[in-house]
Amino acid sequence: MPLQNRVMPTGEIVAHPARGLLMGNRGCLHGHGRALGVARWRSTLWICCTLVWREVRRDPMPPGRWTALFFLDEATSLAAGHRPCAYCRRADYLDYAHAWWRARGGERRPWAYEMDTALHHERVRRTREQITHPMRLGDIPDGAIARVRGAPALIVAGRARRWSFDGYGGPESPPADAVVDVLTPPATLDAFRAGYRPWVHPSVVGDDETELPTLRVIRKPGTP
Repeated sequence: MPLQNRVMPTGEIVAHPARGLLMGNRGCLHGHGRALGVARWRSTLWICCTLVWREVRRDPMPPGRWTALFFLDEATSLAAGHRPCAYCRRADYLDYAHAWWRARGGERRPWAYEMDTALHHERVRRTREQITHPMRLGDIPDGAIARVRGAPALIVAGRARRWSFDGYGGPESPPADAVVDVLTPPATLDAFRAGYRPWVHPSVVGDDETELPTLRVIRKPGTP
């Protein structure tokens, strides 16, 4: 029976047999019997990690330590409110932080805790509901995930690809002036506009090996 550690773009954590291509962490969320409790939003440090790290095999739910979370791809983790890990994904973390800096300004590149605090205010309300933002489809940067026709979908070149635990569906073309609820936090949207290229599941391109100028494709687990 699968553990309850698969993360949706909405931030919900559910049990599902699909493992995903990236891993993440929000601290220790489980208790006795590896069941998740209600304290899933206490920590502000939500990170997205590589699935493979120096061939180390980890217990996904060691008692009292941390709860391993799994994402379809980075676009999913970013929509849920996570950011790249500064340790196992150092290059991506620095790219993200510099894009944040270019977009939002300041005297220096932001520290991790500063980004974590800002993201925490943008991703969840005190009622534990995800914060979403209405936007015109044509204004949404590539790599964001929005709720389109009632379901999460990845936005690429103004078209929507429905999200699932196993990958993305074919491109749909709602009107560019259609207003949808964006799940990806505003700070991350700004980082996309400033040049950060999120990693996405290979179903986005299918058998087409053409590189996407605004996205990076995970060709095998642990690529980032």
